[in-house]
Amino acid sequence: MTMDEYGKKQLVEEKVFKDPVHRYIHVRDQVIWDLIKTKEFQRLRRIKQLGTLYLAFHSAEHSRFNHSLGVYEIVRRMVVNFKEFKEWNDDDRLLALAAALLHDLGHGPFSHCFETIFDTDHEEFTRKIILGNTEVNAVLKKVSIDFPLEVAKVIDKTHENKLVISMISSQIDADRMDYLQRDSYYTGVSYGNFDMERILRVMRPGKEEIIIKESGMHAVEDYLMSRYQMYWQIYFHPVSRGGEVLLDLALKRAKYLHEEGYEFKQAPKYFIPFFTGDVSVDDYLRLDEMVVNFYLQEWIHEDDEILSDLAHRFVNRDLFKYLPFDGSVITLSELEALFKKAGIPPEYYFFSDSYSDLPYDYDRPGSKSNRRPIHLKRNNGELREISTQSAIIHSITGVHRMDSKLYYPKEKILQIEDLEVKGEIINLLNELA
Repeated sequence: MTMDEYGKKQLVEEKVFKDPVHRYIHVRDQVIWDLIKTKEFQRLRRIKQLGTLYLAFHSAEHSRFNHSLGVYEIVRRMVVNFKEFKEWNDDDRLLALAAALLHDLGHGPFSHCFETIFDTDHEEFTRKIILGNTEVNAVLKKVSIDFPLEVAKVIDKTHENKLVISMISSQIDADRMDYLQRDSYYTGVSYGNFDMERILRVMRPGKEEIIIKESGMHAVEDYLMSRYQMYWQIYFHPVSRGGEVLLDLALKRAKYLHEEGYEFKQAPKYFIPFFTGDVSVDDYLRLDEMVVNFYLQEWIHEDDEILSDLAHRFVNRDLFKYLPFDGSVITLSELEALFKKAGIPPEYYFFSDSYSDLPYDYDRPGSKSNRRPIHLKRNNGELREISTQSAIIHSITGVHRMDSKLYYPKEKILQIEDLEVKGEIINLLNELA
């Protein structure tokens, strides 16, 4: 079979995945089916979509595997709808489908939290996996020698085909449309629900971007407000962030102990490349959430009291307490000094966490945004940026909302023997409450 034939080959019988969000995910292309079967894609079953959010919403256990299939399915449906428009080149079909399926291939365990701790970048590793000596690369190369690079360029947004990029990564894309609905379903809330069927019907391919038919403006308003609500009610939930705090601190302690020559009862073999900053693709793929959780459970029994305590807290959901925080550097430094006086190391037991979101913005004179706008297409063919037509979207355009929390172990404070120090800490914390 030639490369060209392989890229066009269809399965004898369509394969389907039953899905709670899209009902069915349809696969007819041999290339897509072969990519799904690769070990690198199957690894995504062992990476949670929402990291530590299961600590706040017990059913949020779905995986990057689920989500990646969902993004593929939405793009597949986009492609079907786009066929009737001259702006769409159906030669780009397989490129769009493969990039949609593989867009999250490089996510590590606990996703964004893990990236912060070890200074890794899931997009960089997605590229390395696609272009490296992997099963995914071997499948893509059977389409054409250049196909792996083409797919990688779409995912890292450097491809010259801006339309295909926007299908997967823009302010109204398949990635967001899947994770909002999927995460809403698995957390048991309704914030992420919006009329995706309507949005898909009013999407049009443009020269460099997805365009929305003007009559679909209200469906987009609903989508953007769903995104806003999901971030502030779900993704930024302080209990989930508290789980990330503990994971961050436990792995930071393990890294410190390794650097100090501490002899672990359970040596962190698979973490060592991350501790040293010399991570190969094989090292990266070897580490999933099953492996991380194994080490955390083993570290509960370590002689180092701090590592043992932090690991115990994460594994058994014994989270730090939290308070709203205004970001005051003076308050932070005062509390850190008091923690030290009390014999509680603040670098492991005192943590401030800040987060922010920009629900909709676009690059315009006077703004610092580099986001591409959402355009509405009027009946006469004229394009209008959506916030100029929608009062709802105009009201949230460029609005940067921020919040901060302070995390600390309440029971350790109550156990402080120096009553003066204990009282000062409690008074400062009460002032924040």
